[in-house]
Amino acid sequence: MQVTETLNEGLKRGYTITVTADELDAKVDEKLVEAQPEIEMKGFRKGKVPMALLKKQFGQRLLGEAMQDAVDGAMNQHFEDSGDRPALQPEVKMTNEDWKEGDDVVVTLNYEALPKIEAPDFSDVTLEKLVAKADEAAVQEALENLAKNAQNFDDKDGAAEDGDQVTIDFLGKIDGEPFEGGAAEDFPLVLGSGQFIPGFEEQLAGVTAGEEKTVTVSFPADYGAEHLAGKEATFECTIKAVKAPAEATIDDDLAKQFGAEDLDALKTQITERLEAEYAQASRAVLKRGLLDALDAKTAFDLPPSLVEAESKQIAHQLWHDAQEDVDQNDHNHEEIPTSEESDKLAVRRVKLGLLLAEIGQEAKVEVSDQEMTQAVIQQARQYPGQERQFFEFVQKNPQMQQQLRAPIFEDKVVDHILEQVTVSEKEVSKEDLQKAIETLEEDAG
Repeated sequence: MQVTETLNEGLKRGYTITVTADELDAKVDEKLVEAQPEIEMKGFRKGKVPMALLKKQFGQRLLGEAMQDAVDGAMNQHFEDSGDRPALQPEVKMTNEDWKEGDDVVVTLNYEALPKIEAPDFSDVTLEKLVAKADEAAVQEALENLAKNAQNFDDKDGAAEDGDQVTIDFLGKIDGEPFEGGAAEDFPLVLGSGQFIPGFEEQLAGVTAGEEKTVTVSFPADYGAEHLAGKEATFECTIKAVKAPAEATIDDDLAKQFGAEDLDALKTQITERLEAEYAQASRAVLKRGLLDALDAKTAFDLPPSLVEAESKQIAHQLWHDAQEDVDQNDHNHEEIPTSEESDKLAVRRVKLGLLLAEIGQEAKVEVSDQEMTQAVIQQARQYPGQERQFFEFVQKNPQMQQQLRAPIFEDKVVDHILEQVTVSEKEVSKEDLQKAIETLEEDAG
């Protein structure tokens, strides 16, 4: 077997691999020897079939496997000897397409190698960590927002208006006959909420407590229940109460509406939630500062194919971000051309991605099974009622597993680096922290 270099330019590599006919023949014999003990043939005991007969019977069939094994073995040996790691799947082509049994096999191997990366010295890296506390004003603002969203209602003298809550008994009929699911008692309905089918809530505008009202509506043609779709129905309604929205009082009762024992407990919960949000924002700013420092301290060749692929993905995302009326998952459009902006971002992302991967590998950073399970559980919450199907999908999809593993690995590598740099804390207001986040988002890269 012979491996000849044909290209060595930057990170681009090219080789010709020649597997001789004798080597192929030996590979076939090796496979036959391995299989011989289990082969039975008429006239011979199991495992006693002569090699010459086995080769005549099965040699042609094993030749393809032998070729593949020989080429794969040559490639693996080459990567082991050279230390090269392909950036993407290598391109392998057979050059003698008119090959016939007895000929040598000649294939070309082309790939872009990952660069040799040396981790920079972190000892002179200094970063600033922004620290914001949840002050009384922030907690009070959160409480006031909760009070506005509490949707309390007080009894009202007068007619119901949009935004008021009416408590009703109703009985629905189609062609004079009640239908399943068309009746309720003491049902609280906020007018204008869109909770009922179109036209229902509008007809209750102006009703007063104690009044009876017949509402006539038609179910939409695409209504979920087929036996009701497109049909006209009447609802006999008794108005039992009309209430106007009232802002909730910030007290223990409000706290209990949100699952807290009392107002002090709710304030504690709000403080903890706000400071967790501040800490997350501070972490994002700190991480960006670290990545900027790493970007400035390192320089190495990048595989052009990786940069090109990343630039295309960025250009596609930037285009979608500018098209509010286009679904993010809609790929039925012309390929979006790359730009100077997407190329610049791609260079940074590929560079930092390779650097963090190298640092993580040297530091033996690993993502544990427990961390992966937590990531899957968190992601599965986006699909209520379909969690089991999502778990099964992830188990069978290595690409999805990698998508979940990658950000965990990156954050663990970032933590590893942060332990080696100098980090000072600076107390700031939540407004200053917000400005830092906005700047980060504007310059996202």
